[in-house]
Amino acid sequence: MGSVPGPAHLGDLYEKSLDCVHCGLCLSTCPTYRETGRENSSPRGRIYLMRGVAEGRIPLSDTVVDEAFLCLGCRACETACPSGVQFGAMLEETRAEVENRGARRGAPVRLERIGLRVVANARVLHAAFSLLGLAQRFRLDRAVLPLLPRSLRAAHAMLPSVPPAADRAPLPEFTPAVGEVRGRVGFLSGCVMSELFGTVNRATLRVLAHNGFEVVVPREQGCCGALHAHGGDATRAQQLLRHNMRAFAGVDTIVVNSAGCGASMRGAQDWLPGEGAAYASKVRDVSEFLDAAGLRAPAGRIDARVCYDDPCHLVHGQQVAAAPRRLLEAIDGLELVAHRDAASCCGAAGIYNLTHPDMSAAVLDRKLDALAEADPDVIATGNPGCLMQIRGGVAKRGLRALVVHPVELLDEAYRAGHAG
Repeated sequence: MGSVPGPAHLGDLYEKSLDCVHCGLCLSTCPTYRETGRENSSPRGRIYLMRGVAEGRIPLSDTVVDEAFLCLGCRACETACPSGVQFGAMLEETRAEVENRGARRGAPVRLERIGLRVVANARVLHAAFSLLGLAQRFRLDRAVLPLLPRSLRAAHAMLPSVPPAADRAPLPEFTPAVGEVRGRVGFLSGCVMSELFGTVNRATLRVLAHNGFEVVVPREQGCCGALHAHGGDATRAQQLLRHNMRAFAGVDTIVVNSAGCGASMRGAQDWLPGEGAAYASKVRDVSEFLDAAGLRAPAGRIDARVCYDDPCHLVHGQQVAAAPRRLLEAIDGLELVAHRDAASCCGAAGIYNLTHPDMSAAVLDRKLDALAEADPDVIATGNPGCLMQIRGGVAKRGLRALVVHPVELLDEAYRAGHAG
């Protein structure tokens, strides 16, 4: 390996960049390259820029900063890459360097940082969603909508109604298994999942219990740090990782139903070298875990045509593709329907639809075109950002499909079988 003429602390970024052989196999998988056709907006082009910064040949200019944050971080390039380039880790290191140097400025950036601080504090986040729920109930959010920036108006269209307080209440700390006990697992309730998708969390607990697993939900757990890592806030991401490492120290397996959270947790070694590996090895997506354990087939029936749409951080970040499909195929009456853009990004990418609304909308349009062609009754996807993004797009297009988490379909089938 050659020496690094740039800043010493960017040596790891430089070493990772050497894996890229510039073959271009990643180009057709990159959402931003597909939209722009610009080499700079491709994985190969961004690696060239990142390596140039690490070597000290290229300044951390507006071009480098813009491209680092225009990337959706979907990691489809990693799946396509024959050389095993760790693009996701490189991107997060570059964004951390941008933040360290204060190279991003302006009101939207300040608003983003405030939002990330809110997400990291469970009590503040809960209070914020409670206020939003009141505003939605009395339509105050619509009254102030014309005064908001365009990006926030677009985000409002994607935001679901804040659920009632009962759905946002803390999960039970212990859920007993149903039938013969097969093991005990921990469960990450998540920040956004707890506030907007509490019904999905409760469905997850029921499905795990139906499959013979006791579920522990540590009360002291918090945000996983995924959004902070993606946004370049390395210090806060490390703090949150360490907090959850302590919270889940007593379990051997941590089940996660949010693809973005799972991918970030499984990448703990990148943020905490030498201490994050053991924590990362515990993490399993709920679909991967149930598939490996051997699903207890639901007795209930669901007559529906279902399109499964791969969350990027599950199919590319965690290399889990077949497991959720096998679980859905286990449901009697359910017809799994393929669509041509299943493994491509939907444009959610954390808070990307806030920071880059035009590109996010363009990427979503490709996804919706493919889903409209398939015309399913139900679209299933396993990540909160994807659920909100696709639901908003489906509503705007006037498509008839319901958009749900796969575990909700399993839960419905178990409950239907029990009722029968």
